[in-house]
Amino acid sequence: MADQQNKQASSLQLGLIYPAAAGIDVGSMNMMVSYPNTDGLQTVKEYGAFTTDLHELADDLKKAAVTHVAMEATGVYWMSVYEVLEQYGFKVTLVNARHYKNVDGQKTDVKDCQWLQQLHAHGLLRSSHIATDQYRELRTYTHERSLLQKNKSDTLNRIHKVLTQMNIKLQHVISDIEGIIGMQIIERIAAGVNTPQLLLEGLPIEKLKANRQILEQSLNGVFKPYYITVLQHHLTAYRFYKQQMLQYEVEIEKLLQKLLPPQHQASPVSVKKTKVRKNQYHFNLKEYLHKIVGVDLTAIDGMDENSVLSIIAVTGLNMNKWPTADHFTSWLNLSARPKKSGGKTIGHQKRFTNNTATQAFRLAAQTMWQQKGVLGHLYRRLAHTKGSKKAIKAVARRLAVIFYHMVQRQTAYDPKIIALDEAKLKERKIARLKKEAEKLGCTINLQVA
Repeated sequence: MADQQNKQASSLQLGLIYPAAAGIDVGSMNMMVSYPNTDGLQTVKEYGAFTTDLHELADDLKKAAVTHVAMEATGVYWMSVYEVLEQYGFKVTLVNARHYKNVDGQKTDVKDCQWLQQLHAHGLLRSSHIATDQYRELRTYTHERSLLQKNKSDTLNRIHKVLTQMNIKLQHVISDIEGIIGMQIIERIAAGVNTPQLLLEGLPIEKLKANRQILEQSLNGVFKPYYITVLQHHLTAYRFYKQQMLQYEVEIEKLLQKLLPPQHQASPVSVKKTKVRKNQYHFNLKEYLHKIVGVDLTAIDGMDENSVLSIIAVTGLNMNKWPTADHFTSWLNLSARPKKSGGKTIGHQKRFTNNTATQAFRLAAQTMWQQKGVLGHLYRRLAHTKGSKKAIKAVARRLAVIFYHMVQRQTAYDPKIIALDEAKLKERKIARLKKEAEKLGCTINLQVA
């Protein structure tokens, strides 16, 4: 009887999945590391955050025969540590602090690094998604360009404010003040021209919807010197941000050329023939993405080349990280996570994320209100019944599923597959109507067109 109890007790013990595992609590200027030595004794050591200290840390872990490393950090402090450990060949797991701190069994006086090392040794930690180095570089460039785009937009708003203070109503008369004619007029105002006739001289204003009389009235303002000075500084900042965006585009195009498959390396990408819209890339980004991914993701309703680039810069193209599309949408925080009690669903958890890929899918879903396709119909139906917030999340999830399957299976976008879901929905509606009619003692003979 005692032997049977001992067997049951031993079978319930957690086994060591990664016996040679280390845990690192990363800080801004120091880090605590816990790892087993070659003699099996646990070692806790503090290291600095300088590059020489990181290489010393990696050397010590190599000497201790450590193979797996779990690390947790706030902000971007983990990036340099991750890259150094990656160079030394360690299997690095970046841990979300929310996950391991919620594990039952408080660590009390145990240091964070020891808690990390113990959990990772038993395989209880889940790794965050980290793309390969080339896609991390791509994400850095696209992120910096988006920040410059935001700064440019903020500067343009300040230009609007100065024009309003000068009682110039140009921004209300023309549809886009950032267009060629609008910026030429603002450049002339900043140069000291204060006569409406001279501001419009030689410009192709016949392309604008407003007539000449309205334009001249909108340019009759209060041209005080300090307003002109402020406008000049804002224009300088606007030009700077625009030039910086172009320079990042050069770096992004170079990186996309490296990401091209070998069969497309020899054939150059064609020059962009269409007109470059505001904040769009000046090179043929759509063709680059088509050759790199293998399928045209911009064929999906609501997805343009900017959105696709933002998504693959975060996710990469290896979808094997997520076994199914449900795993992918859960990682994006686009799938519902129900709260159950007593076998019943009592609500859903609210989760928030700053994932750039999630934001791109949600922005694409927001454009569906004016789409005529199946996804547009889905958005309008859900927005009418459940509200726009839930409609955006539901359509964003559908876009993420389509994205996952197209990249994973290398299949082209087929709206007919989505239309099958609409046919099933119609069948359910008919069945529900018949059931409601039977409750009232009526029968319905429907002729489906």
